[in-house]
Amino acid sequence: MDRNLTASLCTYRDGPMADDDSRPAPASAQQPMPTEQRRAGARRRVLKSGAIEFGNEVIACTVRNLSPQGACIEVNSPLWFPDRFTLAADGQRWPCRIVWKKQKRLGLAFE
Repeated sequence: MDRNLTASLCTYRDGPMADDDSRPAPASAQQPMPTEQRRAGARRRVLKSGAIEFGNEVIACTVRNLSPQGACIEVNSPLWFPDRFTLAADGQRWPCRIVWKKQKRLGLAFE
């Protein structure tokens, strides 16, 4: 096959095919942004006792970090609790939802 014909057949809509090394990776293959860059605000480290409240239930937890937008807590028991609940700590209460879970730690966003 003629080299010019092959080159013209192997073009993308936006131009000739590039080597794999020069193409940007698709968004689904790119590395996720670090957690600190995804957060709306910086969290400060704390070590406070807290409680997960829902219905008539209360489960003890430890607040590991806190910001106006959310918190990271640690639970000692693998009990089930809902995706939305109230976090109570240090004389305050915040309605929140679970954003992520990793072993005993939960990331929360305040509502």
